[in-house]
Amino acid sequence: MDFTAPTLENALAHFNQLTDETKPEWGNMSPIGMVEHITDSLYLAQGKFEDVSLQIPEDKVEKAQQFLHSKHPLPKNFKAPFGNPDGDNRNSSLKDAIKEFEDNWKKFEANYAKNPEMKALHPSFGHLGYDDWLQLHSKHLTHHFQQFGLLPS
Repeated sequence: MDFTAPTLENALAHFNQLTDETKPEWGNMSPIGMVEHITDSLYLAQGKFEDVSLQIPEDKVEKAQQFLHSKHPLPKNFKAPFGNPDGDNRNSSLKDAIKEFEDNWKKFEANYAKNPEMKALHPSFGHLGYDDWLQLHSKHLTHHFQQFGLLPS
């Protein structure tokens, strides 16, 4: 499977197609909730969640990272073990959620440009460096763009 390019421009082009009325093809996220969820993955990539721990056995990390770099998509309806589990939005509008995403994508890029050897813990994939995070963002963006009909399934 081909995944969408993990760039700010690409993400914004897709996010800007959303409206408050856009319905997901599966799951129950709102458009604002989905953008915030993607933003949460940027916070995670920068080590901003203090209460994150590895949710898989240590001996499964290598296999999880092999999956990350495979052509297999992320499964539908997977529950992320980080971020906002209760579904309350922190932004009052879709525009604000997209702006938060944009600001944090820039921080993500700047953080890894300044600290190229940095690794941050993902609960399902272990410690990831910049290239690993880009791969994850590519799969993650594709997954949610398909969820909201912004890319074909």
